[in-house]
Amino acid sequence: MSHSTPSDVTRMLLRWRDGDEQALTQLMPLVYDELHRLAGKYLRRERPDHTLQTTALVHEAYLRLVEQTHTDWRNRAHFFGVAAQLIRRILVDYARSRHAARRGSGGIRLTLDDARLSAKEREAELLALDDALTDLAAIDARQSRVVELRYFAGLNIEETAEVLNLSPATVKREWSSARAWLYNQLNRK
Repeated sequence: MSHSTPSDVTRMLLRWRDGDEQALTQLMPLVYDELHRLAGKYLRRERPDHTLQTTALVHEAYLRLVEQTHTDWRNRAHFFGVAAQLIRRILVDYARSRHAARRGSGGIRLTLDDARLSAKEREAELLALDDALTDLAAIDARQSRVVELRYFAGLNIEETAEVLNLSPATVKREWSSARAWLYNQLNRK
């Protein structure tokens, strides 16, 4: 990756938003390594035999990012927030396509931990978490975004605060509250 600053990325995003197609070509080398790191971080938590590779996940996210023609890009943090949503959607779609049995029939105990689970249990956990996040978003959209950025994109507290334009203390509170709510939701079945 070339040595770029957040302002370089923001400048390219604003040019892209304003219709400069060349800006997209210049943007991708600036963000590719970071997208690859985010995708790899999440896939390391997935089942060991996952057939979706980091590079394929990044390329799929890239293709979906290119389709974001109506996004009002604000800055680098906003870009990675959108990328996190796309990575979540790609992984959930992938799990749904592979998940043959109906979720919940086996009484799987679901957590947000990186516990050693079978491939089937990991897919069920991902699908259940996605459903729970959708429910949480209806109650508290900000908490749902915090979980999405922390869990799916692997962002730390400070990075999440930057994306959401919140203080790190607020992100910590929201993360703690959301995790408790999700724990109750995922384990009540």
